Amino acid sequence: MRRIEEERAMLQFISHYTERYSYLDSIRMALDGGCRWVQLRMKDVADDEVRRVAEEAQRWCRDAGATFIIDDRVELVRQIGADGVHLGKNDMPVSEARALLGDNFIIGGTANTFDDIRSHYEAGANYIGCGPFRFTTTKKGLAPVLGLEGYTYLIKRAREEGINLPIVAIGGITAEDIPAIMSTGVSGVALSGTVLRAENPVEEMKKLIKITEK
Repeated sequence: MRRIEEERAMLQFISHYTERYSYLDSIRMALDGGCRWVQLRMKDVADDEVRRVAEEAQRWCRDAGATFIIDDRVELVRQIGADGVHLGKNDMPVSEARALLGDNFIIGGTANTFDDIRSHYEAGANYIGCGPFRFTTTKKGLAPVLGLEGYTYLIKRAREEGINLPIVAIGGITAEDIPAIMSTGVSGVALSGTVLRAENPVEEMKKLIKITEK
């Protein structure tokens, strides 16, 4: 099964559409700021438009040496040869995606509980997107927030059970939160709004990368 370079996964950027920036704008700025793990997330958008954006974003990620993940759309990942797919709780099961994609693609799964983590691990996931840390406006149908205590507990349980998948914290995380979150034992953080709300998203990404590397 494909291995993940954990250093690259320490800071993941998830694309988002805002009044100021398109999906591609957000990805371009993340890459320009040094991010080397990008997830294209375009819920409720027509397939043709997602494919157009995905193909352009993938070219940029290849040029930058960045890992390119697409949210939810397993078939599109296979068709264009993206690095992998991220599957939310209401998306295709990880086991089904693994059967379709084989071992050469990265598959991530969203988790909110230890049962979620164990299920994804047994189904063949490469990493876990675990959250939310706190309430976030970029996602609908939010699961219960975890906070620092939640991450500490989940990491401890996972290690006790011999589950050594990278676990990435997600959900309303700010620059100020990162040191404490990383101290819980997570492998990294995934960000979106924190970058895009900044006055200068490129410089904000550079700052965030430095924080995660401390």
